[in-house]
Amino acid sequence: MSSSPPAAAGARAFLIKICGVTTAEDAAFASGAGAGAIGINFWPGSKRFVGEEARAAEVVAAISPGVLKVGVFVNAPVAQVLAVADRMGLDRIQLHGDEQAGDFASIPGARLVRAVRVSDRASFDGAAPWHASWFLYDAFVTGYGGGGVVAPWALVDAHARRPFLLAGGLTPENVAQAVLATRPDGVDVASGVERAPGRKDPARVLAFIRAARAAAATL
Repeated sequence: MSSSPPAAAGARAFLIKICGVTTAEDAAFASGAGAGAIGINFWPGSKRFVGEEARAAEVVAAISPGVLKVGVFVNAPVAQVLAVADRMGLDRIQLHGDEQAGDFASIPGARLVRAVRVSDRASFDGAAPWHASWFLYDAFVTGYGGGGVVAPWALVDAHARRPFLLAGGLTPENVAQAVLATRPDGVDVASGVERAPGRKDPARVLAFIRAARAAAATL
């Protein structure tokens, strides 16, 4: 898959992002199984934080060619974000905190993924100032994602700004329903395919990818 932003789901281009990957083994399996993007968490507050740069580099190196490498950051200074992204060779920078669009104006929008935590209609106002390759709509939780809470699909379907990925409590069991309910350009999963925080379950990863892809093919 190319590194250009995905087209609308109706055009049958659909991105499946496996996030919170912490090992080279999991990165290799997920990208080889058909994921279009692998997310690596650089936020120290996450259960899926990849702390050592050498370890992060191993994860990045294990990602199959053509699969997007996405770094997840929360409220980190712009200079730090760019330094990590450049050293790691990241294709996308996902901002999952309370960052302000103006602070990141120097980064091309094509390189950004902006997460929006959805609790009500007003939540979508936060997307307005951003020029991003995708928006990622997640459930509003205490903290910054990865808690397995399902996003409000009806709100996302009614108010989402495209192109967008749907996140929040997705699993192999509910991802098809979520795709049909919201018609996203892709889906993002972390805890829903794990056997422990940061450790993916290969069977669940594969089942998730297959279910998401089958549902997207019907849009």
